[in-house]
Amino acid sequence: MASPTLFFIFSLVFLHVMFVLGNITLSSTLSTNDNDAWLSPSGEFAFGFRQLNSTNLFVVAIWYDKIPAKTIVWNAKANETLATAPAGSQVQLTLEGLTLTSPKGESIWKAQPSVPLSYGAMLDTGNFVLVNKNSTFEWESFKNPTDTLLPNQFLELDGKLTSRLQDTNYTTGRFQLYFQNGVLLLSPLAWPTQLRYRYYYRIDASHSASRLVFDELGNIYVERVNGTRIRPQGPTWGNSSLDPKEYYYRATLEFNGVFTQYAHPRTNNAYQGWTIMRYVPGNICTAIFNEYGSGSCGYNSYCSMENDRPTCKCPYGYSMVDPSNEFGGCQPNFTLACGVDVKAQPEELYEMHEFRDFNFPLGDYEKKQPYSQQECRQSCLHDCICAMAVLGGNTCWMKRLPLSNGRVIHVNDQHFVYIKTRVRRDFYDPGANEELPPGADSKKEDGAKPILLGSLIGSLVFISISMLLCAVSWFILLKPKLTRLVPAIPSLLETNLHSFTYETLEKATRGFCEEIGRGSFGIVYKGQLEAASCNVIAVKRLDRLAQEREKEFRAELSAIGKTCHKNLVRLIGFCDEGINRLLVYEFMSNGTLADILFGQSKAPIWNTRVGLALGIARGLLYLHEECDSAIIHCDIKPQNILIDEHFNAKISDFGLAKLLLFDQTRTNTMIRGTRGYVAPEWFKNIAVTVKVDVYSFGVMLLEIICCRRNVLTMEAEEEEKVILTDWAYDCYIEGRNIDALVENDEEALSDNGRLEKWIKIAFWCINENPEVRPTMGMVMLMLEGFVEVPNPPPPFSMHSIS
Repeated sequence: MASPTLFFIFSLVFLHVMFVLGNITLSSTLSTNDNDAWLSPSGEFAFGFRQLNSTNLFVVAIWYDKIPAKTIVWNAKANETLATAPAGSQVQLTLEGLTLTSPKGESIWKAQPSVPLSYGAMLDTGNFVLVNKNSTFEWESFKNPTDTLLPNQFLELDGKLTSRLQDTNYTTGRFQLYFQNGVLLLSPLAWPTQLRYRYYYRIDASHSASRLVFDELGNIYVERVNGTRIRPQGPTWGNSSLDPKEYYYRATLEFNGVFTQYAHPRTNNAYQGWTIMRYVPGNICTAIFNEYGSGSCGYNSYCSMENDRPTCKCPYGYSMVDPSNEFGGCQPNFTLACGVDVKAQPEELYEMHEFRDFNFPLGDYEKKQPYSQQECRQSCLHDCICAMAVLGGNTCWMKRLPLSNGRVIHVNDQHFVYIKTRVRRDFYDPGANEELPPGADSKKEDGAKPILLGSLIGSLVFISISMLLCAVSWFILLKPKLTRLVPAIPSLLETNLHSFTYETLEKATRGFCEEIGRGSFGIVYKGQLEAASCNVIAVKRLDRLAQEREKEFRAELSAIGKTCHKNLVRLIGFCDEGINRLLVYEFMSNGTLADILFGQSKAPIWNTRVGLALGIARGLLYLHEECDSAIIHCDIKPQNILIDEHFNAKISDFGLAKLLLFDQTRTNTMIRGTRGYVAPEWFKNIAVTVKVDVYSFGVMLLEIICCRRNVLTMEAEEEEKVILTDWAYDCYIEGRNIDALVENDEEALSDNGRLEKWIKIAFWCINENPEVRPTMGMVMLMLEGFVEVPNPPPPFSMHSIS
């Protein structure tokens, strides 16, 4: 009796194994809620969901399943965008194809051949295929690669590999491998677009290439039309000994732009890890040399090869823009601009630091010859545009920000790099990069430091005690008078803001004669300082009642005085003299976003509008999530977005801004903002959060997309179009063609995927419930395509916010 039972159990187990490891039948599904995957017969490869790090998002992927790293070799992408799926999503194989859907049944990604399918299969080669009734592959992952090739895989002339953005970020990145006119090329991309810059590596098959081959033995070569083979050339691509029986192989276009072949032992008792076998180009730091783009590293950083991989470093006085992204570029830890201080000499504001072992060979705006070391240093020091000077022999190249194509070089007796930074105000320099060697000048001073240190500390102690006694006496005797005469501005102690005299600003503006705009509580005038080469300024003169003026003045100083971001208008200084309260800003030559969108007969082109929207979003993200204390702007609208000469958008007019302390999420305040951009919670008896800015951004995003104001007069337009947010949502929900929203803008319509996605983002932002609105961090991820945008709920309802 036992034998039939055992046979039955064995049969069930066998059938289960064959189901899991064999062909995938129609109607089969995988869900993020399960741990299941479709395995190849050998179990070496798996197809299924992989969770993205530290998120609730998943991607559909293929990976090596027998090694601990579970290395991903393919992932699903829709129109060059990573197809991310929320928890609860599923993949289903049907007669029509393979479809990834959200928990609500919305389609996220699909592989949909034109011929009905019979089954799917995960093959031992790592190729996932969809097969018709004639056993022909109708779709296969090998024909739709992402960043990796496997043995037995070919890259055809119309195929390409695109790197991921970071090592653990599978979003489309900055480099691409592709064929052009029969030549295999590696090029940087103008990220986040697909525009290719000049190539940095090529395999020239005399314009007769037919495909890139990764054969079953692990060899990689370009195959010509006549069948001859051309292998990659270079000292880092040798004729390695290959043994596919002992090793797994893969070839990946890495996020850093290096095309690399890796090997991993098949046996579990061997060292488990991928090792670099060979790669091209040999030195990507010097291989990339383009007029456009940042180079192999991000802007203001320089590249060096270490352990066969490029690494990026910041110059002295600079730090990573994003500490988690080494290749994301660097930013100065100080203010470097023109017209900061009209009285001080450059030597009082800046200092020069000498280095020898790196260079930024492009981006020169001035060349001076013959020049000595001292002349080169001084020339940069006295030029407010200059961020760095490089001396080669007797030629001095002057460079401004941003710096590009940085790379390490061999130390040369004729090569000197001079970096300009702010003079240190205390004994701790937050701008120093401790990993970098000190400059040549600083080495000369090292011997004197121990001798001076003792006397310096003694002097400091004596001076500190004396100043403390004086301060206590002064505070007790004079505090009442001081409070009445000079309002305190404690935040200025932590900034580099310059205190201007009223006479200086009156002279700079020629008696406040040229009005260029009106902000909250004041009029803005154009001015010109005398003592700087880059000297055009904008001066806001506060002109309301004393109490309102004082609040405006303090709010603007406290909100923007300690901020530093390329998408915020820079506050240069102030005047706090008698009854006069003035704020001095950098001048924006292209006016406001309102001028550009609504004040011209021809709207700016779509790509320009895209750049402006992204810039505004980055500025708001900085205010909400990257400042020491979150800042609610409270009056985001096109009139408060200024445009500089390079068409960068910068947020201005912080007069209504509210600061949130680090342990706050909400603040109580009176109604603020401008009609048409004000979030509904301003009119309810609830505290407001940074989500009020998100609402205003959503309204403005629709204005940028449609190039029209949110609120129009009924005389000018049809009644249904008077309120843009209402009309746009009606068009969206009724399934109308979006041509009407962009008035047949061909450039916008050609970018249909982004257009529809951004319209949905705007609706999420203007939802009347602040809890439903995304944060600016999430908005940024959706705008840049890192996160899929689900269909938005209705932004308006008849229900109150609870």
